[in-house]
Amino acid sequence: MALGGGLISVYDNDPTLLIMNPSYIGERHHNNLVLNFTDYFSNANYLSALYAYTFPKAGSFAFSVKAVPYGRFMGTDASGLETGYFTAGDYAISLGWGRELSPNFTIGANLNLLLCTYESYTSFGFAVDVAGSYHNPDKRLSLTLLAKNIGSEIKPFVAGQVETPPFDLQLALSQRLQHVPIRYHISLHSLYRWNMNYYGDGNPFLQTDAFTNTIKYPSKAAQFFDNFFRHIIFGLEIEPIQYISIQAAYNHNVHQEMKVVARSSLAGFSYGLSINVKGIRFGFARTHYAPGATPNCFNFALDFGELSKMHQSNKAKKLQRMTD
Repeated sequence: MALGGGLISVYDNDPTLLIMNPSYIGERHHNNLVLNFTDYFSNANYLSALYAYTFPKAGSFAFSVKAVPYGRFMGTDASGLETGYFTAGDYAISLGWGRELSPNFTIGANLNLLLCTYESYTSFGFAVDVAGSYHNPDKRLSLTLLAKNIGSEIKPFVAGQVETPPFDLQLALSQRLQHVPIRYHISLHSLYRWNMNYYGDGNPFLQTDAFTNTIKYPSKAAQFFDNFFRHIIFGLEIEPIQYISIQAAYNHNVHQEMKVVARSSLAGFSYGLSINVKGIRFGFARTHYAPGATPNCFNFALDFGELSKMHQSNKAKKLQRMTD
């Protein structure tokens, strides 16, 4: 979230990244647990948990659950008579698998089982994410190509009206500079379609010519560059010391979709902080969508293998002092 929602290319020990990119599931994430909580819009929250484990012969896996409860609502009939409270929510159970083809190339996939419940209406379906990544440690460069949400409803809300999850094709690049503690991120999304803007009559940002009473449309060049940058997310990460990372990003598509006419807006900007100390990670992120709509995200991760090593090391040191 802190890096614009498109952070899929970082080759890191951070297990929180595995929810987005299954191709980086590997042995370095063995026995890691991640918990995420986002204070989303209104009464809605986003919660997820992930556990990664590597089996000697089967490979590396990541099991995760996600939930978006939207809250409790009062139902009414057509005449306005209250019919009682109901709830709504979206849920997913995911199994991810990753494999290293060579020291530089990895592949992976997620199988997601999806459940949506809105009052008495339910839908069940599946979606598959497929990814491939390239990592060059000498150049500190990582590249990822990700195809998301390849799937369909199995049981639709309405019989005979089968819908599909929102497919996306993404390409991302991350590179850490050699002589300064900075890593930049460039993420391309919605690569399966070009046109992402709208310049129809209902666009409130278009002006009307006072003499001809016709809408003044932007030039072809302005429309091209606006559409071009809507596909790109720019992110920057600063690591002043080994254990701290400060992140910020700009998502032009979110800015264009969520800005308001009467005032300037920070829509599309996001930022965050993560701390990693001896097998324990804590992260915070905040993103701006519209005035009053700025979700906060918190995550907490534990590396049980690292914590176990620390415990054994401390016991050994204590025993050594006793014998001395």
